[in-house]
Amino acid sequence: MTHSNLKIVSLIPSATEILAILGLTQAIVGRSHECDYPPEIQNLPVCTQPKFNPEGTSPEIHDRVTDLLQSALSVYQVKTDVLEQLQPTHILTQAQCEVCAVSLGEVEQAVATLTHSQPQIISLQPNFLSDVWADIQRVANALGVAAPPVLAGLQSRIDACVQKTQALPDSARPTVACIEWIDPLMAAGNWIPELVKMAGGQSLFGVEGEHSPWLKWEAIATSNPTAIIFMPCGFDLNRTRAEAMPLLQRPEWQSLQAVQTGRVYITDGNAYFNRPGPRLVDSLEILAEILHPESFHFGYEGTGWECLLNHSPV
Repeated sequence: MTHSNLKIVSLIPSATEILAILGLTQAIVGRSHECDYPPEIQNLPVCTQPKFNPEGTSPEIHDRVTDLLQSALSVYQVKTDVLEQLQPTHILTQAQCEVCAVSLGEVEQAVATLTHSQPQIISLQPNFLSDVWADIQRVANALGVAAPPVLAGLQSRIDACVQKTQALPDSARPTVACIEWIDPLMAAGNWIPELVKMAGGQSLFGVEGEHSPWLKWEAIATSNPTAIIFMPCGFDLNRTRAEAMPLLQRPEWQSLQAVQTGRVYITDGNAYFNRPGPRLVDSLEILAEILHPESFHFGYEGTGWECLLNHSPV
């Protein structure tokens, strides 16, 4: 199948970014309601929608999603009428997280109802960083494009960070609490602990390759991290700041060394850390810039991350 014959629907933002870095942006004919990068895909037909109101506070969103999942329902639904019109040759989806995007089962059910096309479903399920790179290769293979130049470019940026951080002794590696959801509290797992290690830090809670764990405030107080980095799933910088600011009123926060030294950070978790695609390399560079500003300056401050506390270290 030539590129001109490809008609791809991407139902998850990370897959859209993988298609873009492989040079296939022009072949995308439909997207999910959350796909927003690269900007030129934003005018494409939307093929999914949430079954819950995505507005509101962290606990309100958490409760709505939990209620849906307990009802044995998917959190999102596929617009089969739009798929029928688009007649895609391929659909990219995921089986990694039922809260992050439409489920594989939901996509398979939708495709079974189509009468004008029988698209090939490519499902991504990354847990480790290596899985993300393997997914890029798999998508490239399925769509007839070359992945090695793209992967080599990403790897060279990773190597540039690791070469500076790999020799650091533990004493020079800050302990880091990466927070993926604020209320209820959840640490970041999957590929995030790997990124923290590569960036010259020690991840305190999440385990490499495992789903993000729920966390108790007492655990943060007991571990007393050197740095706290907020990267809530689906939230940009402004939304993350709004959600994190009330935490500063908690009495246990004032005694944390990260708070006392001003090493509490917010990030655009939606654009970077929670999307298992090529911008995980940007995420690594953001972490390196946060944890070792003496060695790294990529220019992400103000767009990818900011200090939550604006006072000078004491």
